[in-house]
Amino acid sequence: MQLSQGGLDGLGDLPEANEINVTPFIDVMLVLLIIFMVAAPLSTVDLAIDLPVSGATPQRKPDKPTYVSIKPGLGVAIGERLVDRADLVQALDAADRNKDRVIFVRADRTVHYGELMEVLEMLRSGGYGKVKLVALEGPPRPAGAKP
Repeated sequence: MQLSQGGLDGLGDLPEANEINVTPFIDVMLVLLIIFMVAAPLSTVDLAIDLPVSGATPQRKPDKPTYVSIKPGLGVAIGERLVDRADLVQALDAADRNKDRVIFVRADRTVHYGELMEVLEMLRSGGYGKVKLVALEGPPRPAGAKP
């Protein structure tokens, strides 16, 4: 059997495809898009705290702020991690020994003023003198308006 110049049995070679097939690329990109759309909300866990609204001018935050949150059930958290109220200062010291950093305190709207002051006093007695209160940004309310 002799091979002809056009290939096996004289059928000739298949023509070369000069275009790039992008269908697999699009399939991979769609799968990656779905993975990121599902994974992105899972990576940002936040405590549900109903903050009051403030009309004050917003200030610039540091690059890595430290948040102390007081939840409605009077639980205390550093960032997203719940800690015992008695261990608040020790947990802050374990995270970073810098006492000059600013501590941002967030308290739920339903937390009583006395409970907020107790946490602020714990921070002050632990050596954290730079404390700022966090509120939602919004327009200032008139003096006699109800929330």
